[in-house]
Amino acid sequence: MAGCTGATSERTAAAVHGLPEDALLDMGDFAGAVLKYLRRHPVDRLTIAGGFAKLSKLAAGHLDLHSGRSQVDPRHLAALAREAGAGEDLAGAVAAAGTGLEALRLCAAGGVALGDRVAEAARATALGVLRGAPVTVDVLCVDRAGVVVGRAAPAGPPERGTAGGAARQD
Repeated sequence: MAGCTGATSERTAAAVHGLPEDALLDMGDFAGAVLKYLRRHPVDRLTIAGGFAKLSKLAAGHLDLHSGRSQVDPRHLAALAREAGAGEDLAGAVAAAGTGLEALRLCAAGGVALGDRVAEAARATALGVLRGAPVTVDVLCVDRAGVVVGRAAPAGPPERGTAGGAARQD
């Protein structure tokens, strides 16, 4: 199944994984609610699909992705850009970016896969919220046109032989 933040990410997740409509969850801004539910009622696999900016909030540990309750943190994006190989000049530009999209574009122009790093950090947050529930998670970050701009491969809890991560419990 796929938990999607909107119609564009829903279409992309369905196309990428060949999912039928009944496998798509319109989670909107409520990633935490979906993850907490799945912690108690696991499914084999969950794809989290959403816009880059929304998923950068999940990557920073926010579970409510609404713009009124969490914001894109350019300093966190700069740290993720460094982890993805950005030098200090590029990381500084990312930290000063006015939007998540601007940060993504700066990194793309510099050859740094910020979208993939954000997807990996969002997956780590999700696995942390799942607290070892037997759910394998992958993440798709998309732009406004539905193009995949970041991807994290499927991973599950440590007992499934894959790495997990911690999340702030908003």
